[in-house]
Amino acid sequence: MSNNVYRTRKSTVKKGILAGLVGLLLLILSISLFFLYPFASKEKVNYFSGDNPILYNGKQEGNALLEGETIYLPLTFLKEKIDNYLVYDEKSQSIIMTTSSKVIQLPKDSLVYYRNQEPVQLTFSAMKSHHGELYLALPLVLENYEIQHSILPDTKAIEMVKSEQKIVEGKIKAKNANEEKLRLRTEPKLQSPYTEQVIGNEEIKIENENEGYYFVRKENGIAGYIHKQYVEKGQTKTVENKKAISEAVIPKFEGPIHLTWEAVYTKNPNPEVLPEMPGVNVVSPTWFELSGMDGSLKNLASLDYVNWAKKRGYQVWGLFSNAFDPDLTHETFQYYETRQAIIQQLLHYSQMYNLDGINIDIENVREEDGPFVTQFVREATTYFHRAGLIVSMDITFMTTGNWSAFYEREKLAESVDYLIVMAYDEHWGSSQEAGSVASLPWVEENLQSLLEVVPNEKLILGVPLYTRIWEEKTSGEISSKAMSMAEVKEWLTTNGVTPIYDEQSGQNYAELTDPNTNSTYRIWLEDDLSMSKRVDLALQYELKGIASWSRSFADETAWLALTLDSKPIAQNE
Repeated sequence: MSNNVYRTRKSTVKKGILAGLVGLLLLILSISLFFLYPFASKEKVNYFSGDNPILYNGKQEGNALLEGETIYLPLTFLKEKIDNYLVYDEKSQSIIMTTSSKVIQLPKDSLVYYRNQEPVQLTFSAMKSHHGELYLALPLVLENYEIQHSILPDTKAIEMVKSEQKIVEGKIKAKNANEEKLRLRTEPKLQSPYTEQVIGNEEIKIENENEGYYFVRKENGIAGYIHKQYVEKGQTKTVENKKAISEAVIPKFEGPIHLTWEAVYTKNPNPEVLPEMPGVNVVSPTWFELSGMDGSLKNLASLDYVNWAKKRGYQVWGLFSNAFDPDLTHETFQYYETRQAIIQQLLHYSQMYNLDGINIDIENVREEDGPFVTQFVREATTYFHRAGLIVSMDITFMTTGNWSAFYEREKLAESVDYLIVMAYDEHWGSSQEAGSVASLPWVEENLQSLLEVVPNEKLILGVPLYTRIWEEKTSGEISSKAMSMAEVKEWLTTNGVTPIYDEQSGQNYAELTDPNTNSTYRIWLEDDLSMSKRVDLALQYELKGIASWSRSFADETAWLALTLDSKPIAQNE
């Protein structure tokens, strides 16, 4: 009896172990099957959100506004994706659009807009405001940008496609595929929710590839991931949307530019006594200056000076400055109306005085006002080009403070024909340390940094024709005075001082201690050696030319040293 019980218990234990092993095996098999053959998610989610979704570059980018049959696109979308130079002018309640040939003002809730200040009648409002957001009429976008649109079936999504965009075509293969495998998933796996069903032979667009899946888009704009084995890849097409958008005829300057500024503070020099300037081909007199909050200008232009310049074969680029006044600049440049007032006056003067170009000299501006300056330059360049004027702008090397930080150099280079870098005042008049106006290593190092954002064929190297004589007293007090090239030579001769070459600055250097005043005088010369080295820099970096400040500081040796005629330099094609 006891033996039977023992055998029964032993048999029961064996059966329990066997059952456990079978269960464990089934569990392992189930887990393996789950990972090898996962259950597909049956959850469907909405692909688009809101009414009138905008589809751009494979993503929904907000929603359009529909009023009657007119579609309006959000300004935020247009600025971010189409044209980041679109601006809203609060004072006139207008969107300002600037192209190479047009400055367009689009007032809010108006059936009239202005193209280069000429009114254009519409049957719909150019611009709308809805729930605090600004919208621009789609027809005006299509008219001014190389972009096309379509209203997609079923979803009514508005697809925006830029010219030159690549589209990869494809077709769905349904063989050996059940319904669940022909669903577009939010992620490249079957367990993720799906957005839409596809069917065999359905035409789609392939936009991406990820982990064995294609990201494809249906004709209605809805997209998602589907395994590559169910997609037959087709040909790649390029969107062609070249419109007959009128472009301005931009005037060209053939050959290297050799410009010199004519500093005009109260009256113009007598042309009859002006010296010959061999090699110079452009003069830029400082004639026009911002003077009023309404955008009014002070005008010192002279027809006699223009006639003198033209007889000698010089182009005349009238200089316009902001009076180096940060408050005046802020008040006038932030508004479309005052920007336009400035531009229209300059256009009027350019015709009155038969100018060949405008040189824009805007300095001492608060950094936060830099975008206003950029917008002014964009608008002005469009008008000046239409009038056949060459447009140049003066900039500094890159540093901090009001005299430099506000320049959006890369954007400015996209607008103007030339940027002239004022490569001087390394040590300025009130510096607490004596030094060169522009040592050659300092110029080259800063020039290299500038060329990272400005194309060399658009850059002109500004050179100083003046220098500073520094007086250092035994008390430690230091002061300086600007001197012309002729004045420096006279000082050297009068004091019997012979300059020596200074390796550190790359210039000739002179020093004198006066026992009568116990002062030491130091001067880093701008002479024919310094000028020649600056020309060499322009040649080395293939710049468009050179510009010198200013004509009245020069002597006859300057023009010979700065001559570019016999030396190759970058051409502006």
